[in-house]
Amino acid sequence: MKVNQELSILFWLWKAKQTSDGMVPIYVRITLNGLRDQFSSGKKIKAEYWNEETGFAIKACKDAATINTYITYTTRELEKCYNLLCEEHEDVTAKMLKDAYLFKPEPKPTLMQAFKVHNDEFAEKVSKGKGTKGTLGRYERLQRKVEAYLKKKFKASDINLDQIQYSFASGFYHYLLMQDIDENTSMKYVKTLKQVMAKAVNEGMIPQSAINNFKCTYKDPDRDYLEMDEIIKMYSKKISCQRIAEVRDVYVFCCFTGYAFETVYALEPENIFTGVDGGLWITKDRAKSGTEETVPLLPVALEIIEKYKRHPYCVNENKLLPVNSNQRFNSYLKELADICDINKLLTTHTARHTFATTITLENDVPIETVSKMLGHKDIRTTQIYAKMTKRKISNNMKVLHDKLFEINGSLKLAATA
Repeated sequence: MKVNQELSILFWLWKAKQTSDGMVPIYVRITLNGLRDQFSSGKKIKAEYWNEETGFAIKACKDAATINTYITYTTRELEKCYNLLCEEHEDVTAKMLKDAYLFKPEPKPTLMQAFKVHNDEFAEKVSKGKGTKGTLGRYERLQRKVEAYLKKKFKASDINLDQIQYSFASGFYHYLLMQDIDENTSMKYVKTLKQVMAKAVNEGMIPQSAINNFKCTYKDPDRDYLEMDEIIKMYSKKISCQRIAEVRDVYVFCCFTGYAFETVYALEPENIFTGVDGGLWITKDRAKSGTEETVPLLPVALEIIEKYKRHPYCVNENKLLPVNSNQRFNSYLKELADICDINKLLTTHTARHTFATTITLENDVPIETVSKMLGHKDIRTTQIYAKMTKRKISNNMKVLHDKLFEINGSLKLAATA
């Protein structure tokens, strides 16, 4: 088929390569300015179904439609390639045209591929005890949320990494907010997405991350915690329902140890040991970060441990305390708050906050010590709890009062002058 004065394209049968079942491969020959080159079409046909004059398969061939569509499409695409080459080069050869047509650029790496690289590597760490299943679950949840965002925003299931712009981060953040996810949690998702993109950079998938400079900001939340009178009221409350009473005891135990739900759920009798002071201590690596949480056991915590030593669940499962699943535990805490007439939203986190604030910091335990007991890697995390409370102000002012004033209210300095 002559395309123009310089170019002709011919589809022909290479009969010398006929297979045992009578199928002959179809080749494509390019002739350009009298020079030839050729390549295989990857298609085969029986010779009796081929029209040598037209260069097409006849209708009697069952694959005629597929073969003829390929011939028409290939002719058109070769002509396009030729025209583009002519715009860029003065002299175009048949080999140049063949190479340009057959060149298939490698597919560009995508965001979902970046997630796979990131999450698969972390899954390996989890299998070797170098990471937690909880963190892996967080990465997988993020991937699902990004997929949902892509579907809503771009009507696609994936996106090339080099198509991601700075606005992708702010758009994803807005999407999360519209899903009724609070601001801090939404920002944490974006921060983790930045980690996935940074991993893609490290793996050479992209030269740089377009969202790297997106600043993740956080609002310091008002964290609920119990006052000492509320702790006493809860622990001294007579509760007839056994499941609620057990939840109460576990919750109070957390208030006096600072353990989060995941940690207290995994506690075993072997986690208790005799400390340097001769008293009983408890230790456990924190599930979230893997850092050690070692805490001297206060009398209330010891009393709760002793109470459940012979509990059937604890004996059969080798557990320190009878702890429900996280969902049930939080559900029962709502009932507990109602029973104890405590007008606060009790969650698995408020007990930890109570330990940090009411039990330790308000009683002048140094923040460095509190940070170590909570298993924080960075003391700045502990400082979140270190807000100045009215109780702390009262305690400090009482110490100041006793230093400066006599019982009758006169200044001690004046009395000794």
